[in-house]
Amino acid sequence: MTATIGTTVEQVMAELAGLEEPRMREVNERHGDDHGVNLTKLRAVAKRLKTQQDLARDLWKTDDTAARLLALLICRPKAFERAELDAMLRESRTPKVHDWLVNYVVKKSPHAEELRLAWFADPDPVVASAGWALTTERVAKKPDGLDLPGLLDVIEAQMKDAPERLQWAMNHCLAQIGIEHPEHRARAIDIGERLEVLKDYPTPPNCTSPFAPAWIGEMVRRQQAKQ
Repeated sequence: MTATIGTTVEQVMAELAGLEEPRMREVNERHGDDHGVNLTKLRAVAKRLKTQQDLARDLWKTDDTAARLLALLICRPKAFERAELDAMLRESRTPKVHDWLVNYVVKKSPHAEELRLAWFADPDPVVASAGWALTTERVAKKPDGLDLPGLLDVIEAQMKDAPERLQWAMNHCLAQIGIEHPEHRARAIDIGERLEVLKDYPTPPNCTSPFAPAWIGEMVRRQQAKQ
C-alpha cells in the first residue's frame, strides 16, 4: 500500500496489521511490549508518511502499541503542550512506547525541563523513571545547575529497593555521573559496588554490562583510548 498525505488511521492500522509477525510479538511480549511489528519496517512506514501531526495524534488515540510507536516517529515534538505530554506519558503502558516518547519527543520539547522536575518527584515510579531519564540527559549535556552530589545521595538511599523501571533509570544516571564527571567518579563507582544493582545482569558478549562500575570503567576506557 502506498500512503500519501491524507492517509487515514484506518489505512495505517490495516498496513500495521499486515506487518504483524507472531514470532516478533512473542519476543516483544517477553519485554512487556504487546506488538509484533518489526521496528525497521515500522521506521520505513514512518519515513514514507513523513511528519503528520494530526495523524500522529489520531494514531496515539487508538491505544495500539505499534500505532503509538509510529505516531511518535511522525509527530512534531515541539507541537505538543506540556499537559498533553504529561497525559501521554501516563498513558504509555509499554516500555518501548514510554522510552520512545521520552527520547524522541519529550527531550526535543520546550517543556522538557518543566516535565523533568514534575516527573522526577512523581509518586508513580514509572512516571518518576521518565524524570530520571531526562535528568540523565542533563547530566551528560547540560549539567550546570544540577546538584550532582544530591543526585548521588538519592541514588545511594533509594536505588537498591526501587521498582524495576525506576531502578534502571537511577542506575543509568549513576553511570552517567561517573562517566561524565571525574570529580564524582570514585563515589559513583563506590555506590555501584556497594548496592550491587544489576551486577549479575546477563550481558551478551561484546556488550557493556549495565552494572554501573563496569559501565563507567568501560566508557572511561573508550574515552581515554580516543585521546
